[in-house]
Amino acid sequence: MARIGDAEMVYTNKTLISRSTIDACPNLKFISMLATGYNVVDYEYAKEKGIPVTNIPVYGTRSVSQFAILCCWRSATIFHDKTVHEGKWENCADGCYWDYPLIELAGKTYGLLGCGNIGMHTAEIAKAFGMRVITYDGRQSETALNLGVKYVSLDELFAQPDVLGLQMPLFPFNEGIINKENIAKMKDGVIISNSRGQMVVEQDLADALNSGKVAAGLDVVSTEPIHGDNPLLKAKNCIITPHMSGEPRKVANASWTAQWKTPRPILPVCR
Repeated sequence: MARIGDAEMVYTNKTLISRSTIDACPNLKFISMLATGYNVVDYEYAKEKGIPVTNIPVYGTRSVSQFAILCCWRSATIFHDKTVHEGKWENCADGCYWDYPLIELAGKTYGLLGCGNIGMHTAEIAKAFGMRVITYDGRQSETALNLGVKYVSLDELFAQPDVLGLQMPLFPFNEGIINKENIAKMKDGVIISNSRGQMVVEQDLADALNSGKVAAGLDVVSTEPIHGDNPLLKAKNCIITPHMSGEPRKVANASWTAQWKTPRPILPVCR
């Protein structure tokens, strides 16, 4: 409230703009989310007050899609990289090894809860890997249909995928949609990739992770920064990153090697 003060326009990201904030800032005439998700704004109350709320629908579209697909390999890659550095490959009697079965995506089913901009690009990548792609979305897209994406019911979306990506904005109907009842409908070993923390009942997901029912690659949680008592922090079969998938480094005229070897500070930093 103090930061907004008597400003008429607010540009923000990941900051709660609640009813009380709107009431405390009577000059407010416009709110812009500098990201895709706008659930941190009480947009229904803003509408009542005649305050437009905008977002950036294509923010981080390709990088979030990339992140969602890569979560299928991250666990195996991180684990085996660690074993190599610990000397296991050096002392291996054979030319190669793997400590648990790896995943070949070709022929597997990728399920998308939501097939908007991010979902569409994720579908493109998944199809390039030879995956079948299905989605549940309230609106059908001609582009998605042309890509070969099949629209299914919500129950079919839970039952069929080998990988399930949650790539829909947060709405009342999907808050807490990943719960023990819907997890029970899923295949054993399904990988869940999440882009909205409030879609998940975190204790239910933690229980499923610990039982081996599912694995997960999560870039978001319900409350951020993550709280130390979040059950996902101690869950098995789970990789968590700090809401970073929409923040790729864009350095003009720089090689991959230069970017990798000379990391640069990037705002925002954790304060």
